[in-house]
Formats: sequence, C-alpha cells, structure tokens
Amino acid sequence: MSGAVHLTRLEERFGEAPAVELARSALRDVADRAWFVGGAVRDAILGGDVLDVDIAFAGDVEAAARMIAADAGGHPFELSERFETWRVADRDGGWKIDVAALRAESIELDLRLRDFTVNAVAVPLAGGTPIDPTGGLHDLEAGILRACSDRAFADDPLRVLRAGRFAARTGLEPEPHTVELAQREAHRAAEPAGERQFAELAALLSGPEPLAGLGILDRFGAVEVVLPEVTSMRGVGQSANHHLDAHDHTIEVLRRMIEVERDLPAYCGDVAEPVAELLAQPLADELSRLDALRWAALLHDIGKPRTRTERDGWVSFLGHDAAGAAMVEAICRRLRTSRRFSSHVAAMTRDHLVLGFMVRERPLPARRVWEYLSRTSPQSVDTTLLTVADRLSAQGGGVPGEAIEGHLELAREMLAAAVAWEREGPPEPLLRGDEIAAGAGIEPGPLLGEAVTELEAAQYAGEVADRDAAIEHLRAWVAER
Repeated sequence: MSGAVHLTRLEERFGEAPAVELARSALRDVADRAWFVGGAVRDAILGGDVLDVDIAFAGDVEAAARMIAADAGGHPFELSERFETWRVADRDGGWKIDVAALRAESIELDLRLRDFTVNAVAVPLAGGTPIDPTGGLHDLEAGILRACSDRAFADDPLRVLRAGRFAARTGLEPEPHTVELAQREAHRAAEPAGERQFAELAALLSGPEPLAGLGILDRFGAVEVVLPEVTSMRGVGQSANHHLDAHDHTIEVLRRMIEVERDLPAYCGDVAEPVAELLAQPLADELSRLDALRWAALLHDIGKPRTRTERDGWVSFLGHDAAGAAMVEAICRRLRTSRRFSSHVAAMTRDHLVLGFMVRERPLPARRVWEYLSRTSPQSVDTTLLTVADRLSAQGGGVPGEAIEGHLELAREMLAAAVAWEREGPPEPLLRGDEIAAGAGIEPGPLLGEAVTELEAAQYAGEVADRDAAIEHLRAWVAER
C-alpha cells in the first residue's frame, strides 16, 4: 500500500471522527505543535472507526486540554501527572481526547520511545504526510507486531502483556526478535500495578481473538507470571470422561464459550435475543457481563490442582468449585478489580457444577428450578452458559453424546426460566416474616427463616396462590417437621 493510499484512508476515517474535528478546531492556532498519534492513527489506516484520539503536544498540555474543553464543551482533567497527560471527555460519553506532552525533543524521537512500530506513527494535527520513523506503516501492511527498540519491554514490562492484547485485537503477529525481547522481560510482567495488568488482560480476553492473545503470552512466558493459577493446571490429569488435562480443558472451554456467544440461538433457543441483551449489560471495570463470562471460562477450574485426589485409578476434584471461587477472589484482589467483578466471576466458578448434577432429574420439577435460580441468581444466565461451554468441551472425551445433548436441552429450559426470573424477579412474598410466625405458630429463629424459604419455593412452584393457602401450607409444613 502506497503512502498516498495511507494518507487517503487516514483522512477518510479522520473526517468521520468527531474527536478529530473537535481537536483540529480547538487547537487550530497551535496546530504546528500537535500531532495525532497511537491507536487512532493505527485504526484509521486499518480502515476502522476512530472514536477517541491521542494527541502529542509540544507545550503546555493543561492549557491545550482546556482549549479543547472550552471549544468543545467537554470536561478536562489530569489523567497522569507522571506522564503529563490530560483528558477531555464528552459529558455524554460520545468521545474523549487525551493530550500528552512530548517525551523527547521532537515528535520523531518521541515516536521511537513508544512500544510498537504500529503505534509509533503520527499525523500532523492539520493533516499531511504521516511521520513514521520506525516503519510502522510497513509493519501494519505486513501484519507484523515489532518493538520500537530493544529496550521497549525493559522500559515498561507491561508491554509484554500489551503485545498479547494487540494480537487479540488486531491479528498482528509478533516477529521473532520481538518475541525474544518479550521473553527476556516476561519475568517482570507482574511488576506493574495490578490494575494496569488487569486492564491489559481484560482487553485481551474481550478482544476478537483471545485464544491467539493468550497463546502469544504463553509463548512469551508471561501467563505463568501474571496468572500462575492458570498454568498450574498444565499436566493435571483428569478422569476418563476428559481427554484433556485441566489446562487444555480450560482453553477448550474458553474456545467453546466464544462459539456459544457467537451462535446464541443454537444454545439458547427462543430466549437468545434477551440473553444477548443481558450479556451486553455493563457489569464493572468497564466490562460487560459477556466479558466476565470469558474470565469465568478461563478461571472456573483453577481449584483443580489443589483438590486433585486419585484412588484405584479414579480421579476426583471434590471441592474444586469452592476452592476455585476463593482463588478467583484472591486473583481479583491482586489485580485490584472491583468487588462487583470479583464476586460475579467467583459466583460462576462456585456454581458451575450445579446444573450438571441435575441433568438426570429431567424433567425438573418447578421446585428444583427454583432451587437453581435462587442459588445462582443474579448470575443464573451467565452460569448456565458457562456450563454449556464446559459440557461442550467434553466432546471427543468419554462423555456420551446423549449426555451432552441432555445437558444442552436442560440449559435451554433453564435459560428461559432464568431470563424470566431476571426480568420479573421471584414472586412477591404472600406473607411477611411476622405474618408467617403468627399464622403458622413459629417462634423467631432458624425455623422461621426456613419457613420463609419454603414459602418462596411453594409460590414459585404454584403450590399456593393466596395468603390463606400460604398459611395452610406452612402449618402443614411445620406439622410434618
């Protein structure tokens, strides 16, 4: 692709980006000191949409940010004191512009200090020929990820993780020397702050090719540094029902999870559309429920190495669900995620076996459906999909095909119930706790709590429909006890 074609594509994509237009208008008087850099340039050349922009500025960064805010009506704030970076964000969330000080005497030297050549291309604010001192345009065209210098990873070991993230999002393949450089510094990948590690890993897992990104990090030797719980599953043999060790099984579950999410009608039946809407909901840490589901696929079995036992050739992992949930919470503390994200993924890990034990009971009575939903809510939809991917991963192993299909059928039924539960919630209680105590003759204490739960189950199962029936039901329940 010629330079003229690059320039044409750049200007086409930039011309459609409100953030570019706003920056050019606001900084028109200092345009000779400002350059678009980084992801916006890279994505524009690749033909993608440009939503947010980064600007390298030779001068007072705060003043430049306030000029943009005054002109565009956005909100300016300091993003990083250490790196002299300010952000201007649209009050409605439509765009954001980051303005950073040059880190060297010129834009060319600044670009050479960056991570990868494909991110080291700049475009003058007013437009014109791209500035490309490290050959990033050639590498973009060739599909290559190349470090800008031999010190790229040594200067910031987080770039080891970032390489995997770029691979997952762009399809770029690290060239051999870059792989060698990353391998040298992979042992330092956990040195950056936990939230910085999490941001890179989260972007990798939510990208279009997370398996490719994880594979590259594994090649670097970085997964064992930042997520040793995952690599500790390598070589952990499983029962005859599994044809893969615990690690490769986990990777297969993630692969199957992506397969499920890309064809929800096949696995969710009539509720595919509402399931898709629920998974798209924001969860925490700028991630959706779907993003968290991929994390659960990766982490759901990390308790297996700690709980493995073998007797007479039979392998067991009794308690790996609970152990894994505790380990997920520890990982999230290490990576400084939000509590909401941590509890969400830990809950899926804790409950990922429950549905599988219910398959032999089909058709499930309404009370058993209630038990599952009340236990797994508010992650019922998410956990059920995780069990689908988990069961699909056994194809090719010792699990009969009819057992797999039975699980998938039960999952479709449960997903329909889970969607209704999430939309409408459990039935409104017919009686308050004090009314249960008075009507059924129960003293305050543990038995009263059990009675409240019993009434919830009876209502969901359609066994009681009004207050009188509820009291009669509870009196009989107490008598039986």
